[in-house]
Amino acid sequence: MGPTNSQSLTVDISPNAWTGRFDGDGAEHRRWWQAMAPHTQAAAEAAARPAVVLGFCSDAGVLRNKGRVGAAAAPAAIRSALGPLAYHLDRDVFDAGDVVVEGDALEAGQERAGQAISKLLDAGNLTVVLGGGHETAFASYLGVAGSESVQGKRLGVLNLDAHFDLRDEATPSSGTPFLQMATAEAEAGRKLNYAVVGISEPNNTRTLFDTADRLDVKYILDEQCSREAVEVFVADFLAGIDVLYLTIDLDVLPASVAPGVSAPAAYGVPLPVISSVCRQVAASGKLLHVDVAELNPEFDIDSRTAKVAARLINSLLA
Repeated sequence: MGPTNSQSLTVDISPNAWTGRFDGDGAEHRRWWQAMAPHTQAAAEAAARPAVVLGFCSDAGVLRNKGRVGAAAAPAAIRSALGPLAYHLDRDVFDAGDVVVEGDALEAGQERAGQAISKLLDAGNLTVVLGGGHETAFASYLGVAGSESVQGKRLGVLNLDAHFDLRDEATPSSGTPFLQMATAEAEAGRKLNYAVVGISEPNNTRTLFDTADRLDVKYILDEQCSREAVEVFVADFLAGIDVLYLTIDLDVLPASVAPGVSAPAAYGVPLPVISSVCRQVAASGKLLHVDVAELNPEFDIDSRTAKVAARLINSLLA
C-alpha cells in the first residue's frame, strides 16, 4: 500500500463516505454521517476551529505487548458507531482518512501519523485520532510535540487507563508509550507532565509504580474514582497546564461496558465518571488533541465498546 497525498496530508487511505440512518435532509434530522465531510485545507480554513478525525490502523504494538490483536480494525468500527448519532455539535468535523501500520512497521507508521497530526494542529484544528492499540499514544505525542501550537506552553498528558504503560523495554509496544514520551521530553530539556485516571493496582507491577513515582506521575486508582474525586483530580491537573492531550484507553472501563478491548477490566471506572471527565476537559478550553485507543472489534459484543467510544467522542466535541 502506497501513501496517498490527501488534502495536503500524507495518509495511507483517503476518507470514505460515512453511512447511517436517514430521516431527512433538513438540519433538524442531521446525523454524523450527513455532517461529516472529507478534510480539505480550504474547507477547514473556512470553519471555526473544526475537529479533524484521523484513523491510526495499528495493532503492531499490541502484538509486541503480547495482547489480543485486532485493534487495527477499530477506526472503521468507531466511524460506523458515530455515523448514526444525531449531530448536535456547533463545530464542523472533517475526516482526514487513515494511517495504516503494515506488519511490524510501527515506528514508520507513528512518524507518518505524527506528521499529519502536526500539520492539522498547526492549521488550528482540534485533532481526534481513532486508534489502534495504545501505541497510538506515541504517534499522538510526536504530532503534538512537533506542533507549533504547543511551543512555549505547558503541555499536559491525561490518560484514562487501567495501566501506566510505562514499561521499560528494548522494543516499543502498546505498553511503553508514556516512558517513550518521558524520555523524549527529558532529551528536550523538559519534564513530562503526565496524569492517569483509573489505575488498576493489581494490573500494574511494583516496578511500574516505582517508575511512575520517579517520573512524578499523578494518578488515581480505579477504586478511588468517584465522580467527585475524579473531578477534583482533573481540575488540579488542568490548573497547572496550558494545553491538554487527552488519551482514552477503553480498558479503563468495566468489561461489562467495554468488552471489546485487548485487556478487559475486572473492576474499571464507571462510564458516567469517564463521560464526566470528557465534558470537564472539553469545557476547560485547553483540549488540543484527543485519541481513543484499544478498541478490538473482534472481541466486541453488539458493538458495545465502539458505541461507547463514539459517545465519548461526541461528548468531547460538543
